[in-house]
Parts: sequence; C-alpha cells; structure tokens
Amino acid sequence: MNYPDLNKARIRSEKEVNYIENPMVDSSLFFNKKYFLRTYGCQMNEHDSEQIKGILDHFGMSPCEELESADVIVLNTCAIRENAHDKVFGYLGRIKHLKKERPDVIVAIGGCMSQEESVVEELKKRHPYVNIVFGTHNIHELGTMLLHAVSGYQDIEVYSIEGDVYEHISYKRDSHITAWVNIIYGCDKFCTYCIVPYTRGKERSRHLSEIVSEVEDLRSKGYMEVTLLGQNVNAYGHDLKEDVEFSDLLEAVAKTGIPRIRFVTSHPWNFTDKMIEVIAKYDNIMPYIHLPLQSGSDRILKLMGRKYTKNEYLTLFCKMKERIPNVAITTDIIVGFPGEGESDFENTLDVVEKCKFDGAYTFIFSPREGTPAAKMKDETPLEEKEERLRRLNERINFYSKESNQRLVGQVVSVLVLGESEKDSTKVYGYTDTMKLVNVEAGKDTIGQIIDVLITDAKSFSLDGVLEEGVNN
Repeated sequence: MNYPDLNKARIRSEKEVNYIENPMVDSSLFFNKKYFLRTYGCQMNEHDSEQIKGILDHFGMSPCEELESADVIVLNTCAIRENAHDKVFGYLGRIKHLKKERPDVIVAIGGCMSQEESVVEELKKRHPYVNIVFGTHNIHELGTMLLHAVSGYQDIEVYSIEGDVYEHISYKRDSHITAWVNIIYGCDKFCTYCIVPYTRGKERSRHLSEIVSEVEDLRSKGYMEVTLLGQNVNAYGHDLKEDVEFSDLLEAVAKTGIPRIRFVTSHPWNFTDKMIEVIAKYDNIMPYIHLPLQSGSDRILKLMGRKYTKNEYLTLFCKMKERIPNVAITTDIIVGFPGEGESDFENTLDVVEKCKFDGAYTFIFSPREGTPAAKMKDETPLEEKEERLRRLNERINFYSKESNQRLVGQVVSVLVLGESEKDSTKVYGYTDTMKLVNVEAGKDTIGQIIDVLITDAKSFSLDGVLEEGVNN
C-alpha cells in the first residue's frame, strides 16, 4: 500500500499565504465553544479520543451531545472493517448539510481511516468542506490545526512514517475508576488481512519507567483498574535498548499495588511461559486473557500470516488453563477468509469445542484495500459465510452461557462502574474474569470492589445481589 509522504499529504489552499503573513490566531477564540466527538473502532481509538478531548478542553471547549450544537466536529475513525468506512462517510453526509447552514463549523477527521491514501483522496473530492485531516501519529498537532482552520484554510497532515513516542500527554479520561494506559504503539506482524501496520506504523514501546509512573499517578488519584494497551502488548520491549519484555512490565505494574490490571491484545505467537508465570503470581493481575484465534485451520492460518498452528494454539491455551487459577479466555474469529472451505471451518469449530471460550468476537472477512488478503481469490458466496457465522455464534453463545451458569450461587468480586442502563435500581460492574454483572446494590458502591452473590446467568451477563457485610 502506498501512502502519501509528508510533503504530498500536507494540503494548503491559497488562503495559507494570508495565514503565514498574519500572527498566530489566539486560542482564546475557542473559549466556551462546544465540540462533538464521535469515536469508531477499538480500545486504542477510544484512548486516542481521550487525548483529543484533553486538547479540546485545554482550548477552553466543552463537549456536547448533539451534532447541531457543535462549533468543532471531530470524527475519530477506524479502518479495520469496511462497514466502519461506510458509517463514517454516511455520517459525513449529515455533516455536509450542517456545514451549509453553518459554514464556520470546523470539521476534523482523524484516526486510522485518514491514513489511507484512497480515503484522503475521497475526502478531498467528495467532502472538500472538511477543514482538518490528521493521522494516528500526530494527534498532538490537532491544536495547531484548529488554529489554522480559524484562518480559513484546509489542513491535511497525514504521516506515512511512525511518529515519536510522546510522554506526559494530557488525557480527559472517560472514567475516574478505570483507565487505559498505552504501552506500545503500532504492529509489526503484518497479518495479511489487517491494515493496522499500515495505519499505525511499526511497533514503538514506551519506556518501562514512564508506564509505571503513569500507573502510580493513576493509583494516587483513586483509580481502581488499568488496562495496558497495544495492538500486540506481548511484543512490548523488543525495540528498546534495555533488556525488558512484557512479563517484566507486567510485574513492575503489579508491584505498584493498583487493585486491578488487565491487558489487550495478545498475539499467541509472542505469549511466553514467563508471562503466564507472572499472571499466575500476582493477585492484582486479572485472570482474563483475550487470545485471538482467527481460524482453526492450519492452511488458513498460513494464508493469514498468523505464524502458529492449530495445535500450537491449543497447547498454549491448555497451558494457561493449567497454570492460571480461574482464568477466562476469550478470542477473535474470522469466518469466510478467502479460500476457506467447509473442512477449514470445521477445524475452527473443533477448536471452539475444545476450548469452550468464555466469549468471542466473530466476524465475516472484510477485505481492506492494500492488504494482501484483499487480492486473494474469494469464491465463497456471502450466504454461505453468513450460515457459518450463525453456526459459530451458536456454539460460542452456548459455551459463554455455560461458563456464566457455573457462577450461579458463587460469591465473586465485582468492580462497580456505574448505574445499570436497563435498571436504575441496580449498578453494574465486572468480575476479575471480565464478566458483566448487574447488581442489586446502592449507588454508593460505584468505584468499589464488592462481593456479589450471583443469582442468575444469561449468555452475556450475570445478575447478583450484594453479599452483606463483605466489602473489599
């Protein structure tokens, strides 16, 4: 995939000359203005949006829930699946009408989609009213771009190279209880279906001391849980000069004493015995692992560029189950990859039967322009792929509910995050194994780890009551 280099990607209108001749626009122009931010995609995008909100708040702006009320509109996009692309461009149609009524509204497009050359060209052609397009590596420049936009010219700044790792970033976090903590950016795996290495660049690890310092700061502010975040967290450290790997980082973070630690996402290829030992050793490292399978067929795994076999995955899975008490394992599975036949799919079902995953994110293959898989011959009808997905989800949901039902009658620890959306008389939270629980308890339990007696189990959630007199 070819991406615009820095010079070609930086687009200026004729009004740039006027801007250069004028002094910097005062950022106080944004005081008391409102912004609307819409986020698509994964946890990394959600955390990026926390940085975006931090920048906009620094300018004196405040968020609003309605698009029509905004002075600045930011779409933080995802490039993983085709429907995410369609949703963004569909939403831009709505913004186009608003821009006609209020031409002073500033529109900014960021995230992974904006690093695709075809998307940049489509934005320039179909949506020239967009003021700002920025990439995943230069979010920190959004403030400067806003100042440019006030002067009335378009700013498209898309990096085709990896940016530096910036520290001491101001985030406006979505929660005061749980927090994302980036540990590594980018990915070097180049799975044939995945666009992430092209949009987020090669792997760049943060220094261990900076990550530990951030976690210690979060703990001092009362945060109860951190999730160590990366496209492939267990590749952490390989690019650093010091001799450090993800297991070392996990142990260092555990020693901060923060009550709960999670991490996403892991690649089976890099999951070491030392990592398993550290997870088992520390009570504040949650016994929950998301371990993407993608396919149970060795032939398809090779076409995907996954670099492990079905048996190697099963061996790793069994090792985790044996060594980590009470561990819950979830996964990702792609159905209908180019060339997948019925026997390949049966191999995937066989892994599901053997592993009995606690849950799974399942998808029909979606080709992304510029990836090798997009050029592979695919003759399987969509109807057949949909039928395979139905069969897969049927098994996944069966084992998910079975896993939940085993907890009925047990007392589990739940970190309470807020009021239940479906029942205002209840609160909700998650067990150490990442199971959603709706609890009959007061709002005063929000932010606490409480003991809950599980009374009922569904496929995707649990119900429970507060175990009286026992709080952690």
